[in-house]
Amino acid sequence: MKEQEKIFNEYSVWKAMAAMALPAVIMMIVMVIYNMADMFFIAQLKNTAMVASVSIVGPVFAMVMAVGNMIGSGGCTVIARTLGERNDEMLKKYSSLCGWGCIAAGLLCTVILLVFEDQLLGFLGANEETWSYASSYLRILALGAPFMVFSAGFGNLLRAVGDVKNGMMANFLGTIVNIVLDPILILVFHMGTAGAALATVIGYASGCLLEVTRVLKKDCPLTLSPVYAKDVRPLGKVLYSGLPNLASTFLSSFASAFANRMLVGYGTTAVAAMAAAGKAGMLITMIQMGLAVGVQPLMAYAYGAGDERKLKEIVKNLVVLTLTIGSVLTLGCYIESEAIVGMFLKEAEAADLSVKMMRLMVLAGPLSGMTYIASNLLQASDKVTVSTVISVLRQGLMLVPLLYIMNRLQGMMGNVYAHLFADLGSALLSLIVTVYCLKTLYGKKEAVSGKVLS
Repeated sequence: MKEQEKIFNEYSVWKAMAAMALPAVIMMIVMVIYNMADMFFIAQLKNTAMVASVSIVGPVFAMVMAVGNMIGSGGCTVIARTLGERNDEMLKKYSSLCGWGCIAAGLLCTVILLVFEDQLLGFLGANEETWSYASSYLRILALGAPFMVFSAGFGNLLRAVGDVKNGMMANFLGTIVNIVLDPILILVFHMGTAGAALATVIGYASGCLLEVTRVLKKDCPLTLSPVYAKDVRPLGKVLYSGLPNLASTFLSSFASAFANRMLVGYGTTAVAAMAAAGKAGMLITMIQMGLAVGVQPLMAYAYGAGDERKLKEIVKNLVVLTLTIGSVLTLGCYIESEAIVGMFLKEAEAADLSVKMMRLMVLAGPLSGMTYIASNLLQASDKVTVSTVISVLRQGLMLVPLLYIMNRLQGMMGNVYAHLFADLGSALLSLIVTVYCLKTLYGKKEAVSGKVLS
């Protein structure tokens, strides 16, 4: 029996969760390192404007990755559900459509970013100090968009069929290449932000090469054969299933751009300080996201197979994991805030401000995983519309209005309070939605069991 079939059918719930979640968490940590590498090596130039420019272009990077994650997460959900239904033909159709869809979407991103470069930089809050640095960074990322979208998208599909090892190795390879090239291009060849972007693109291209090599092997259930992509109609279900991820990331990117535009009014130092402070929050939320995203194929498979008891147990265990790990990470980031900030900022004024921001922002860390649990549970159980609402809750419905209100009430630090309140509010509402979803799924069965017991 194949390893993925053992994970889905033979392993205990905790063992299956470990097998699926651990590689996903490692991949998320790798992504955090990937994200931090550019800013870390740029920081060695002791140029706060360069650090700020990387943060300013950050939302564009996130939007491009969101397109890949939409196709990948949607494909992951439907493929895992299809595995549970034992439909091999549809599995091949979904995987081929997702692969070619990623390539097409990446090329479209390239065109849009290059054509509307000036408008995007203006919207993102680039000023005279940061414009040239941000422009160099954006152009190269735009050219590498097809690699970025494919890497993010197809890595999720490998995870859907239980091939977590190769998905993880693709991420590792990309990160190693990026980390090796960053100091060479930035510090040796003095390419600045352009060098950081080029290292990132080459890293993603390396990951793509490994993913394609894996798919071409006979024992891989996925395929990139164009024969299975002739009928594009199934792609609609993939995109619909991935809509929560796209909506969440796009709104997150919009909120980041909106926050940066407000911070620019307080100076480039404020933008750089907030960028460094956000790295701790990113570490906490990305690991919690990794837990939820990693376990999602198990939830989707259990739902597709009609195994309600297993699905409920998975969710309960996931809540315990995210709360525990989130609390430990929050405490660690709070205690080591000065060391974390020191990796990205060398100027004392910017570093002191960033530490103050970070210690406030991480306070919601223990609960931040609740949003990912609710969204992935709803997505796995085919409740995509509600999942989309949960996904946009923090970044759209809460954060943007809070940014405007708190900026008027608290000035520069209002930006930090807005993020904290949005995290706490969305986490509590997501927990309520998760409990309600479980009661809805099992209410009838539990009611019957109660009568029998009585």
